[in-house]
Amino acid sequence: MIVSKFNRTFRLLSAGAALSIMMAAAPAAFAETPKDTLVEGFAIDDIITMDPGEAFELSTAEVTSNTYSLLVRLDMSDTSKVKGDLADSWTVSDDGLTYTFKLKSGLKFASGNPITAEDVAWSFERAVKLDKSPAFIITQFGINGDNVTEKAKATDENTFVFTVDKPYAPSFVLNCLTATVASVVDKKLVMEHIKSVTPSADYKYDNDFGNEWLKTGYAGSGAFKLREWRANEVVVMERNDNYYGDKAKLNRVIYRFMKESSAQRLALEAGDIDIARNLEPGDLDAIAKNADLTTVAAPKGTVYYVSLNSKNDNLKKPEVQEAFKYLVDYDAIGSTLIKGIGEIHQTFLPKGQLGALDENPYKLDVAKAKELLSKAGLKDGFSVTMDVRNTQPVTGIAESIQQSLAQAGIKMEIIPGDGKQTLTKFRARTHDMYIGQWGSDYFDPNSNADTFTTNPDNSDAGTVKTLAWRNTWEAPELDKETKAALLERDGAKRAAMYEDIQKKFLANSPFVIIFQQIEVAGARKSLKDFKLGPSFDTNYVGPIGKE
Repeated sequence: MIVSKFNRTFRLLSAGAALSIMMAAAPAAFAETPKDTLVEGFAIDDIITMDPGEAFELSTAEVTSNTYSLLVRLDMSDTSKVKGDLADSWTVSDDGLTYTFKLKSGLKFASGNPITAEDVAWSFERAVKLDKSPAFIITQFGINGDNVTEKAKATDENTFVFTVDKPYAPSFVLNCLTATVASVVDKKLVMEHIKSVTPSADYKYDNDFGNEWLKTGYAGSGAFKLREWRANEVVVMERNDNYYGDKAKLNRVIYRFMKESSAQRLALEAGDIDIARNLEPGDLDAIAKNADLTTVAAPKGTVYYVSLNSKNDNLKKPEVQEAFKYLVDYDAIGSTLIKGIGEIHQTFLPKGQLGALDENPYKLDVAKAKELLSKAGLKDGFSVTMDVRNTQPVTGIAESIQQSLAQAGIKMEIIPGDGKQTLTKFRARTHDMYIGQWGSDYFDPNSNADTFTTNPDNSDAGTVKTLAWRNTWEAPELDKETKAALLERDGAKRAAMYEDIQKKFLANSPFVIIFQQIEVAGARKSLKDFKLGPSFDTNYVGPIGKE
């Protein structure tokens, strides 16, 4: 049944040689995927757009990192450093404000158009002027729609100059430029798809910078080019033969939308997919007993949290927020729902990043929670809802929390939805509670510290849409400390500052952080050089081959 369903899907999205290969691979004991194609089962229902100037989801980050280029990337041999991607070299001015990048020569986009510093500058300009969710990663450097063409500009065909407003630690600035929003797009190609719009109070420009087209279109220069994305169905990437780096070993990569762990395991065992990306502990145990399969694991810079919206008068109370932290059965969740795929971790900086605090002070304590609820004037409890993406382990965790809350008299209704539905509601600040995951946008502690503490405009019209903003939460003192840590160039002192911020955040915030992800994937042993990175945008598929 799985084989025939896959073949139907493949026939819809592929043609020519790919179709011939798949049709030739008739199901026998198991159906092999084509030798030149990698097929992954993956819960990709969080994808909303493929425009790197707008995309801010984990699955999209993985696709984008394989299809677009950046000035610099995380150095996988030493994640405390970055290395050049499009950039051949760079310098920082003595005052710490000006970064000058020299591009490699002879670079081309997948379209065949040359890559120039003007493409880099325009990519920064469109990201800032579109002002979508990830724009703050660039605008935090004192850049806005009025000054971006001066602050991020090409001075000649191969030189890009980026000017910031303060003498930040250079590692922070460079790590920000590894984020998806800094991806370089093909200006000439995108300009062919510009849509005129009427300026408004919220958007003052007369065109969309190709945003509508890039939601499903492609204008990159990565190891692969995006061929197709169909929401909740499939993502197809094909090798980019114009890529300037090591060419991808396979002709194409297909991400099949598969939500259930058991379906992924069965498809992997049958040979219908090469990699299963969302396996639960029980299915991982079964994989371990199969001689044809193996597992690959890597700690991720991703934490799972429960978000309490301060628009809800009950959830706004500090005593209620603290009570919720005592109403999670961390031990049970750790030993069952996330066994092998995560570890209990209650602070916003994941292990492995500068200043990460390895303290887990909260345990399930219903009596303590009831005492706090009584102080808040809610000794009889109250009713609340939680928006939950209908995948594991978050559904199981939500059900566990539902049971724990009930012990303290709190009735929690679970509202299930796919990734897009729950994220859209969360971003609109119309949730009561939300359970989700946050992956660092760049490998620097500010990525998480900033989003969990910064909220300069708490109105619904606010443009800095951090997690604190989504939760309608203001913490000006923590925000001040977070900003100060950016200017501290002494690594040990900077780490100590982040430790202090996390301790204060633990004691008083509307976030219940539960665990840090260990990404584990099941794979067929016939794959070569399959590795998972410390973040979703470092899960590179170009090096993967097949025996």
